[in-house]
Amino acid sequence: MVSNSSSDQLVGVLRDTIVALVRRDGPDLSARQLGVFLTCYLTDKAHTVRGLAADLEVSKPAITRALDRLSEFELVRRKLDPTDRRSVLVQRTLKGSAFLRDLRSVMTEAAGGKASVVHETGSRRAAG
Repeated sequence: MVSNSSSDQLVGVLRDTIVALVRRDGPDLSARQLGVFLTCYLTDKAHTVRGLAADLEVSKPAITRALDRLSEFELVRRKLDPTDRRSVLVQRTLKGSAFLRDLRSVMTEAAGGKASVVHETGSRRAAG
């Protein structure tokens, strides 16, 4: 079980991460969009709208709307499944991988990490 102080620290990291994301230029994702994005990028299986809906326990239309927004930002792309043309596969993109790297850096800084953090520009600076 997580203690109250640990829970408060985790909530603080979440808050600081979200604030940093909304202050910077780039995609401003909703909680649902971020959940879909992270599910696609942190699990190695092939993803479909139906599968994401089942994994996240939300409706297929909700997943479709989230994917529409993620596609606008070029964080994911959809492709017809060549083995079942009724199914749509959700694929990762280079821009999405860069966003995930940046998100990890923002979270490390929010957590007070003191290690060097590589930003999208490739430059190094001390976090914190």
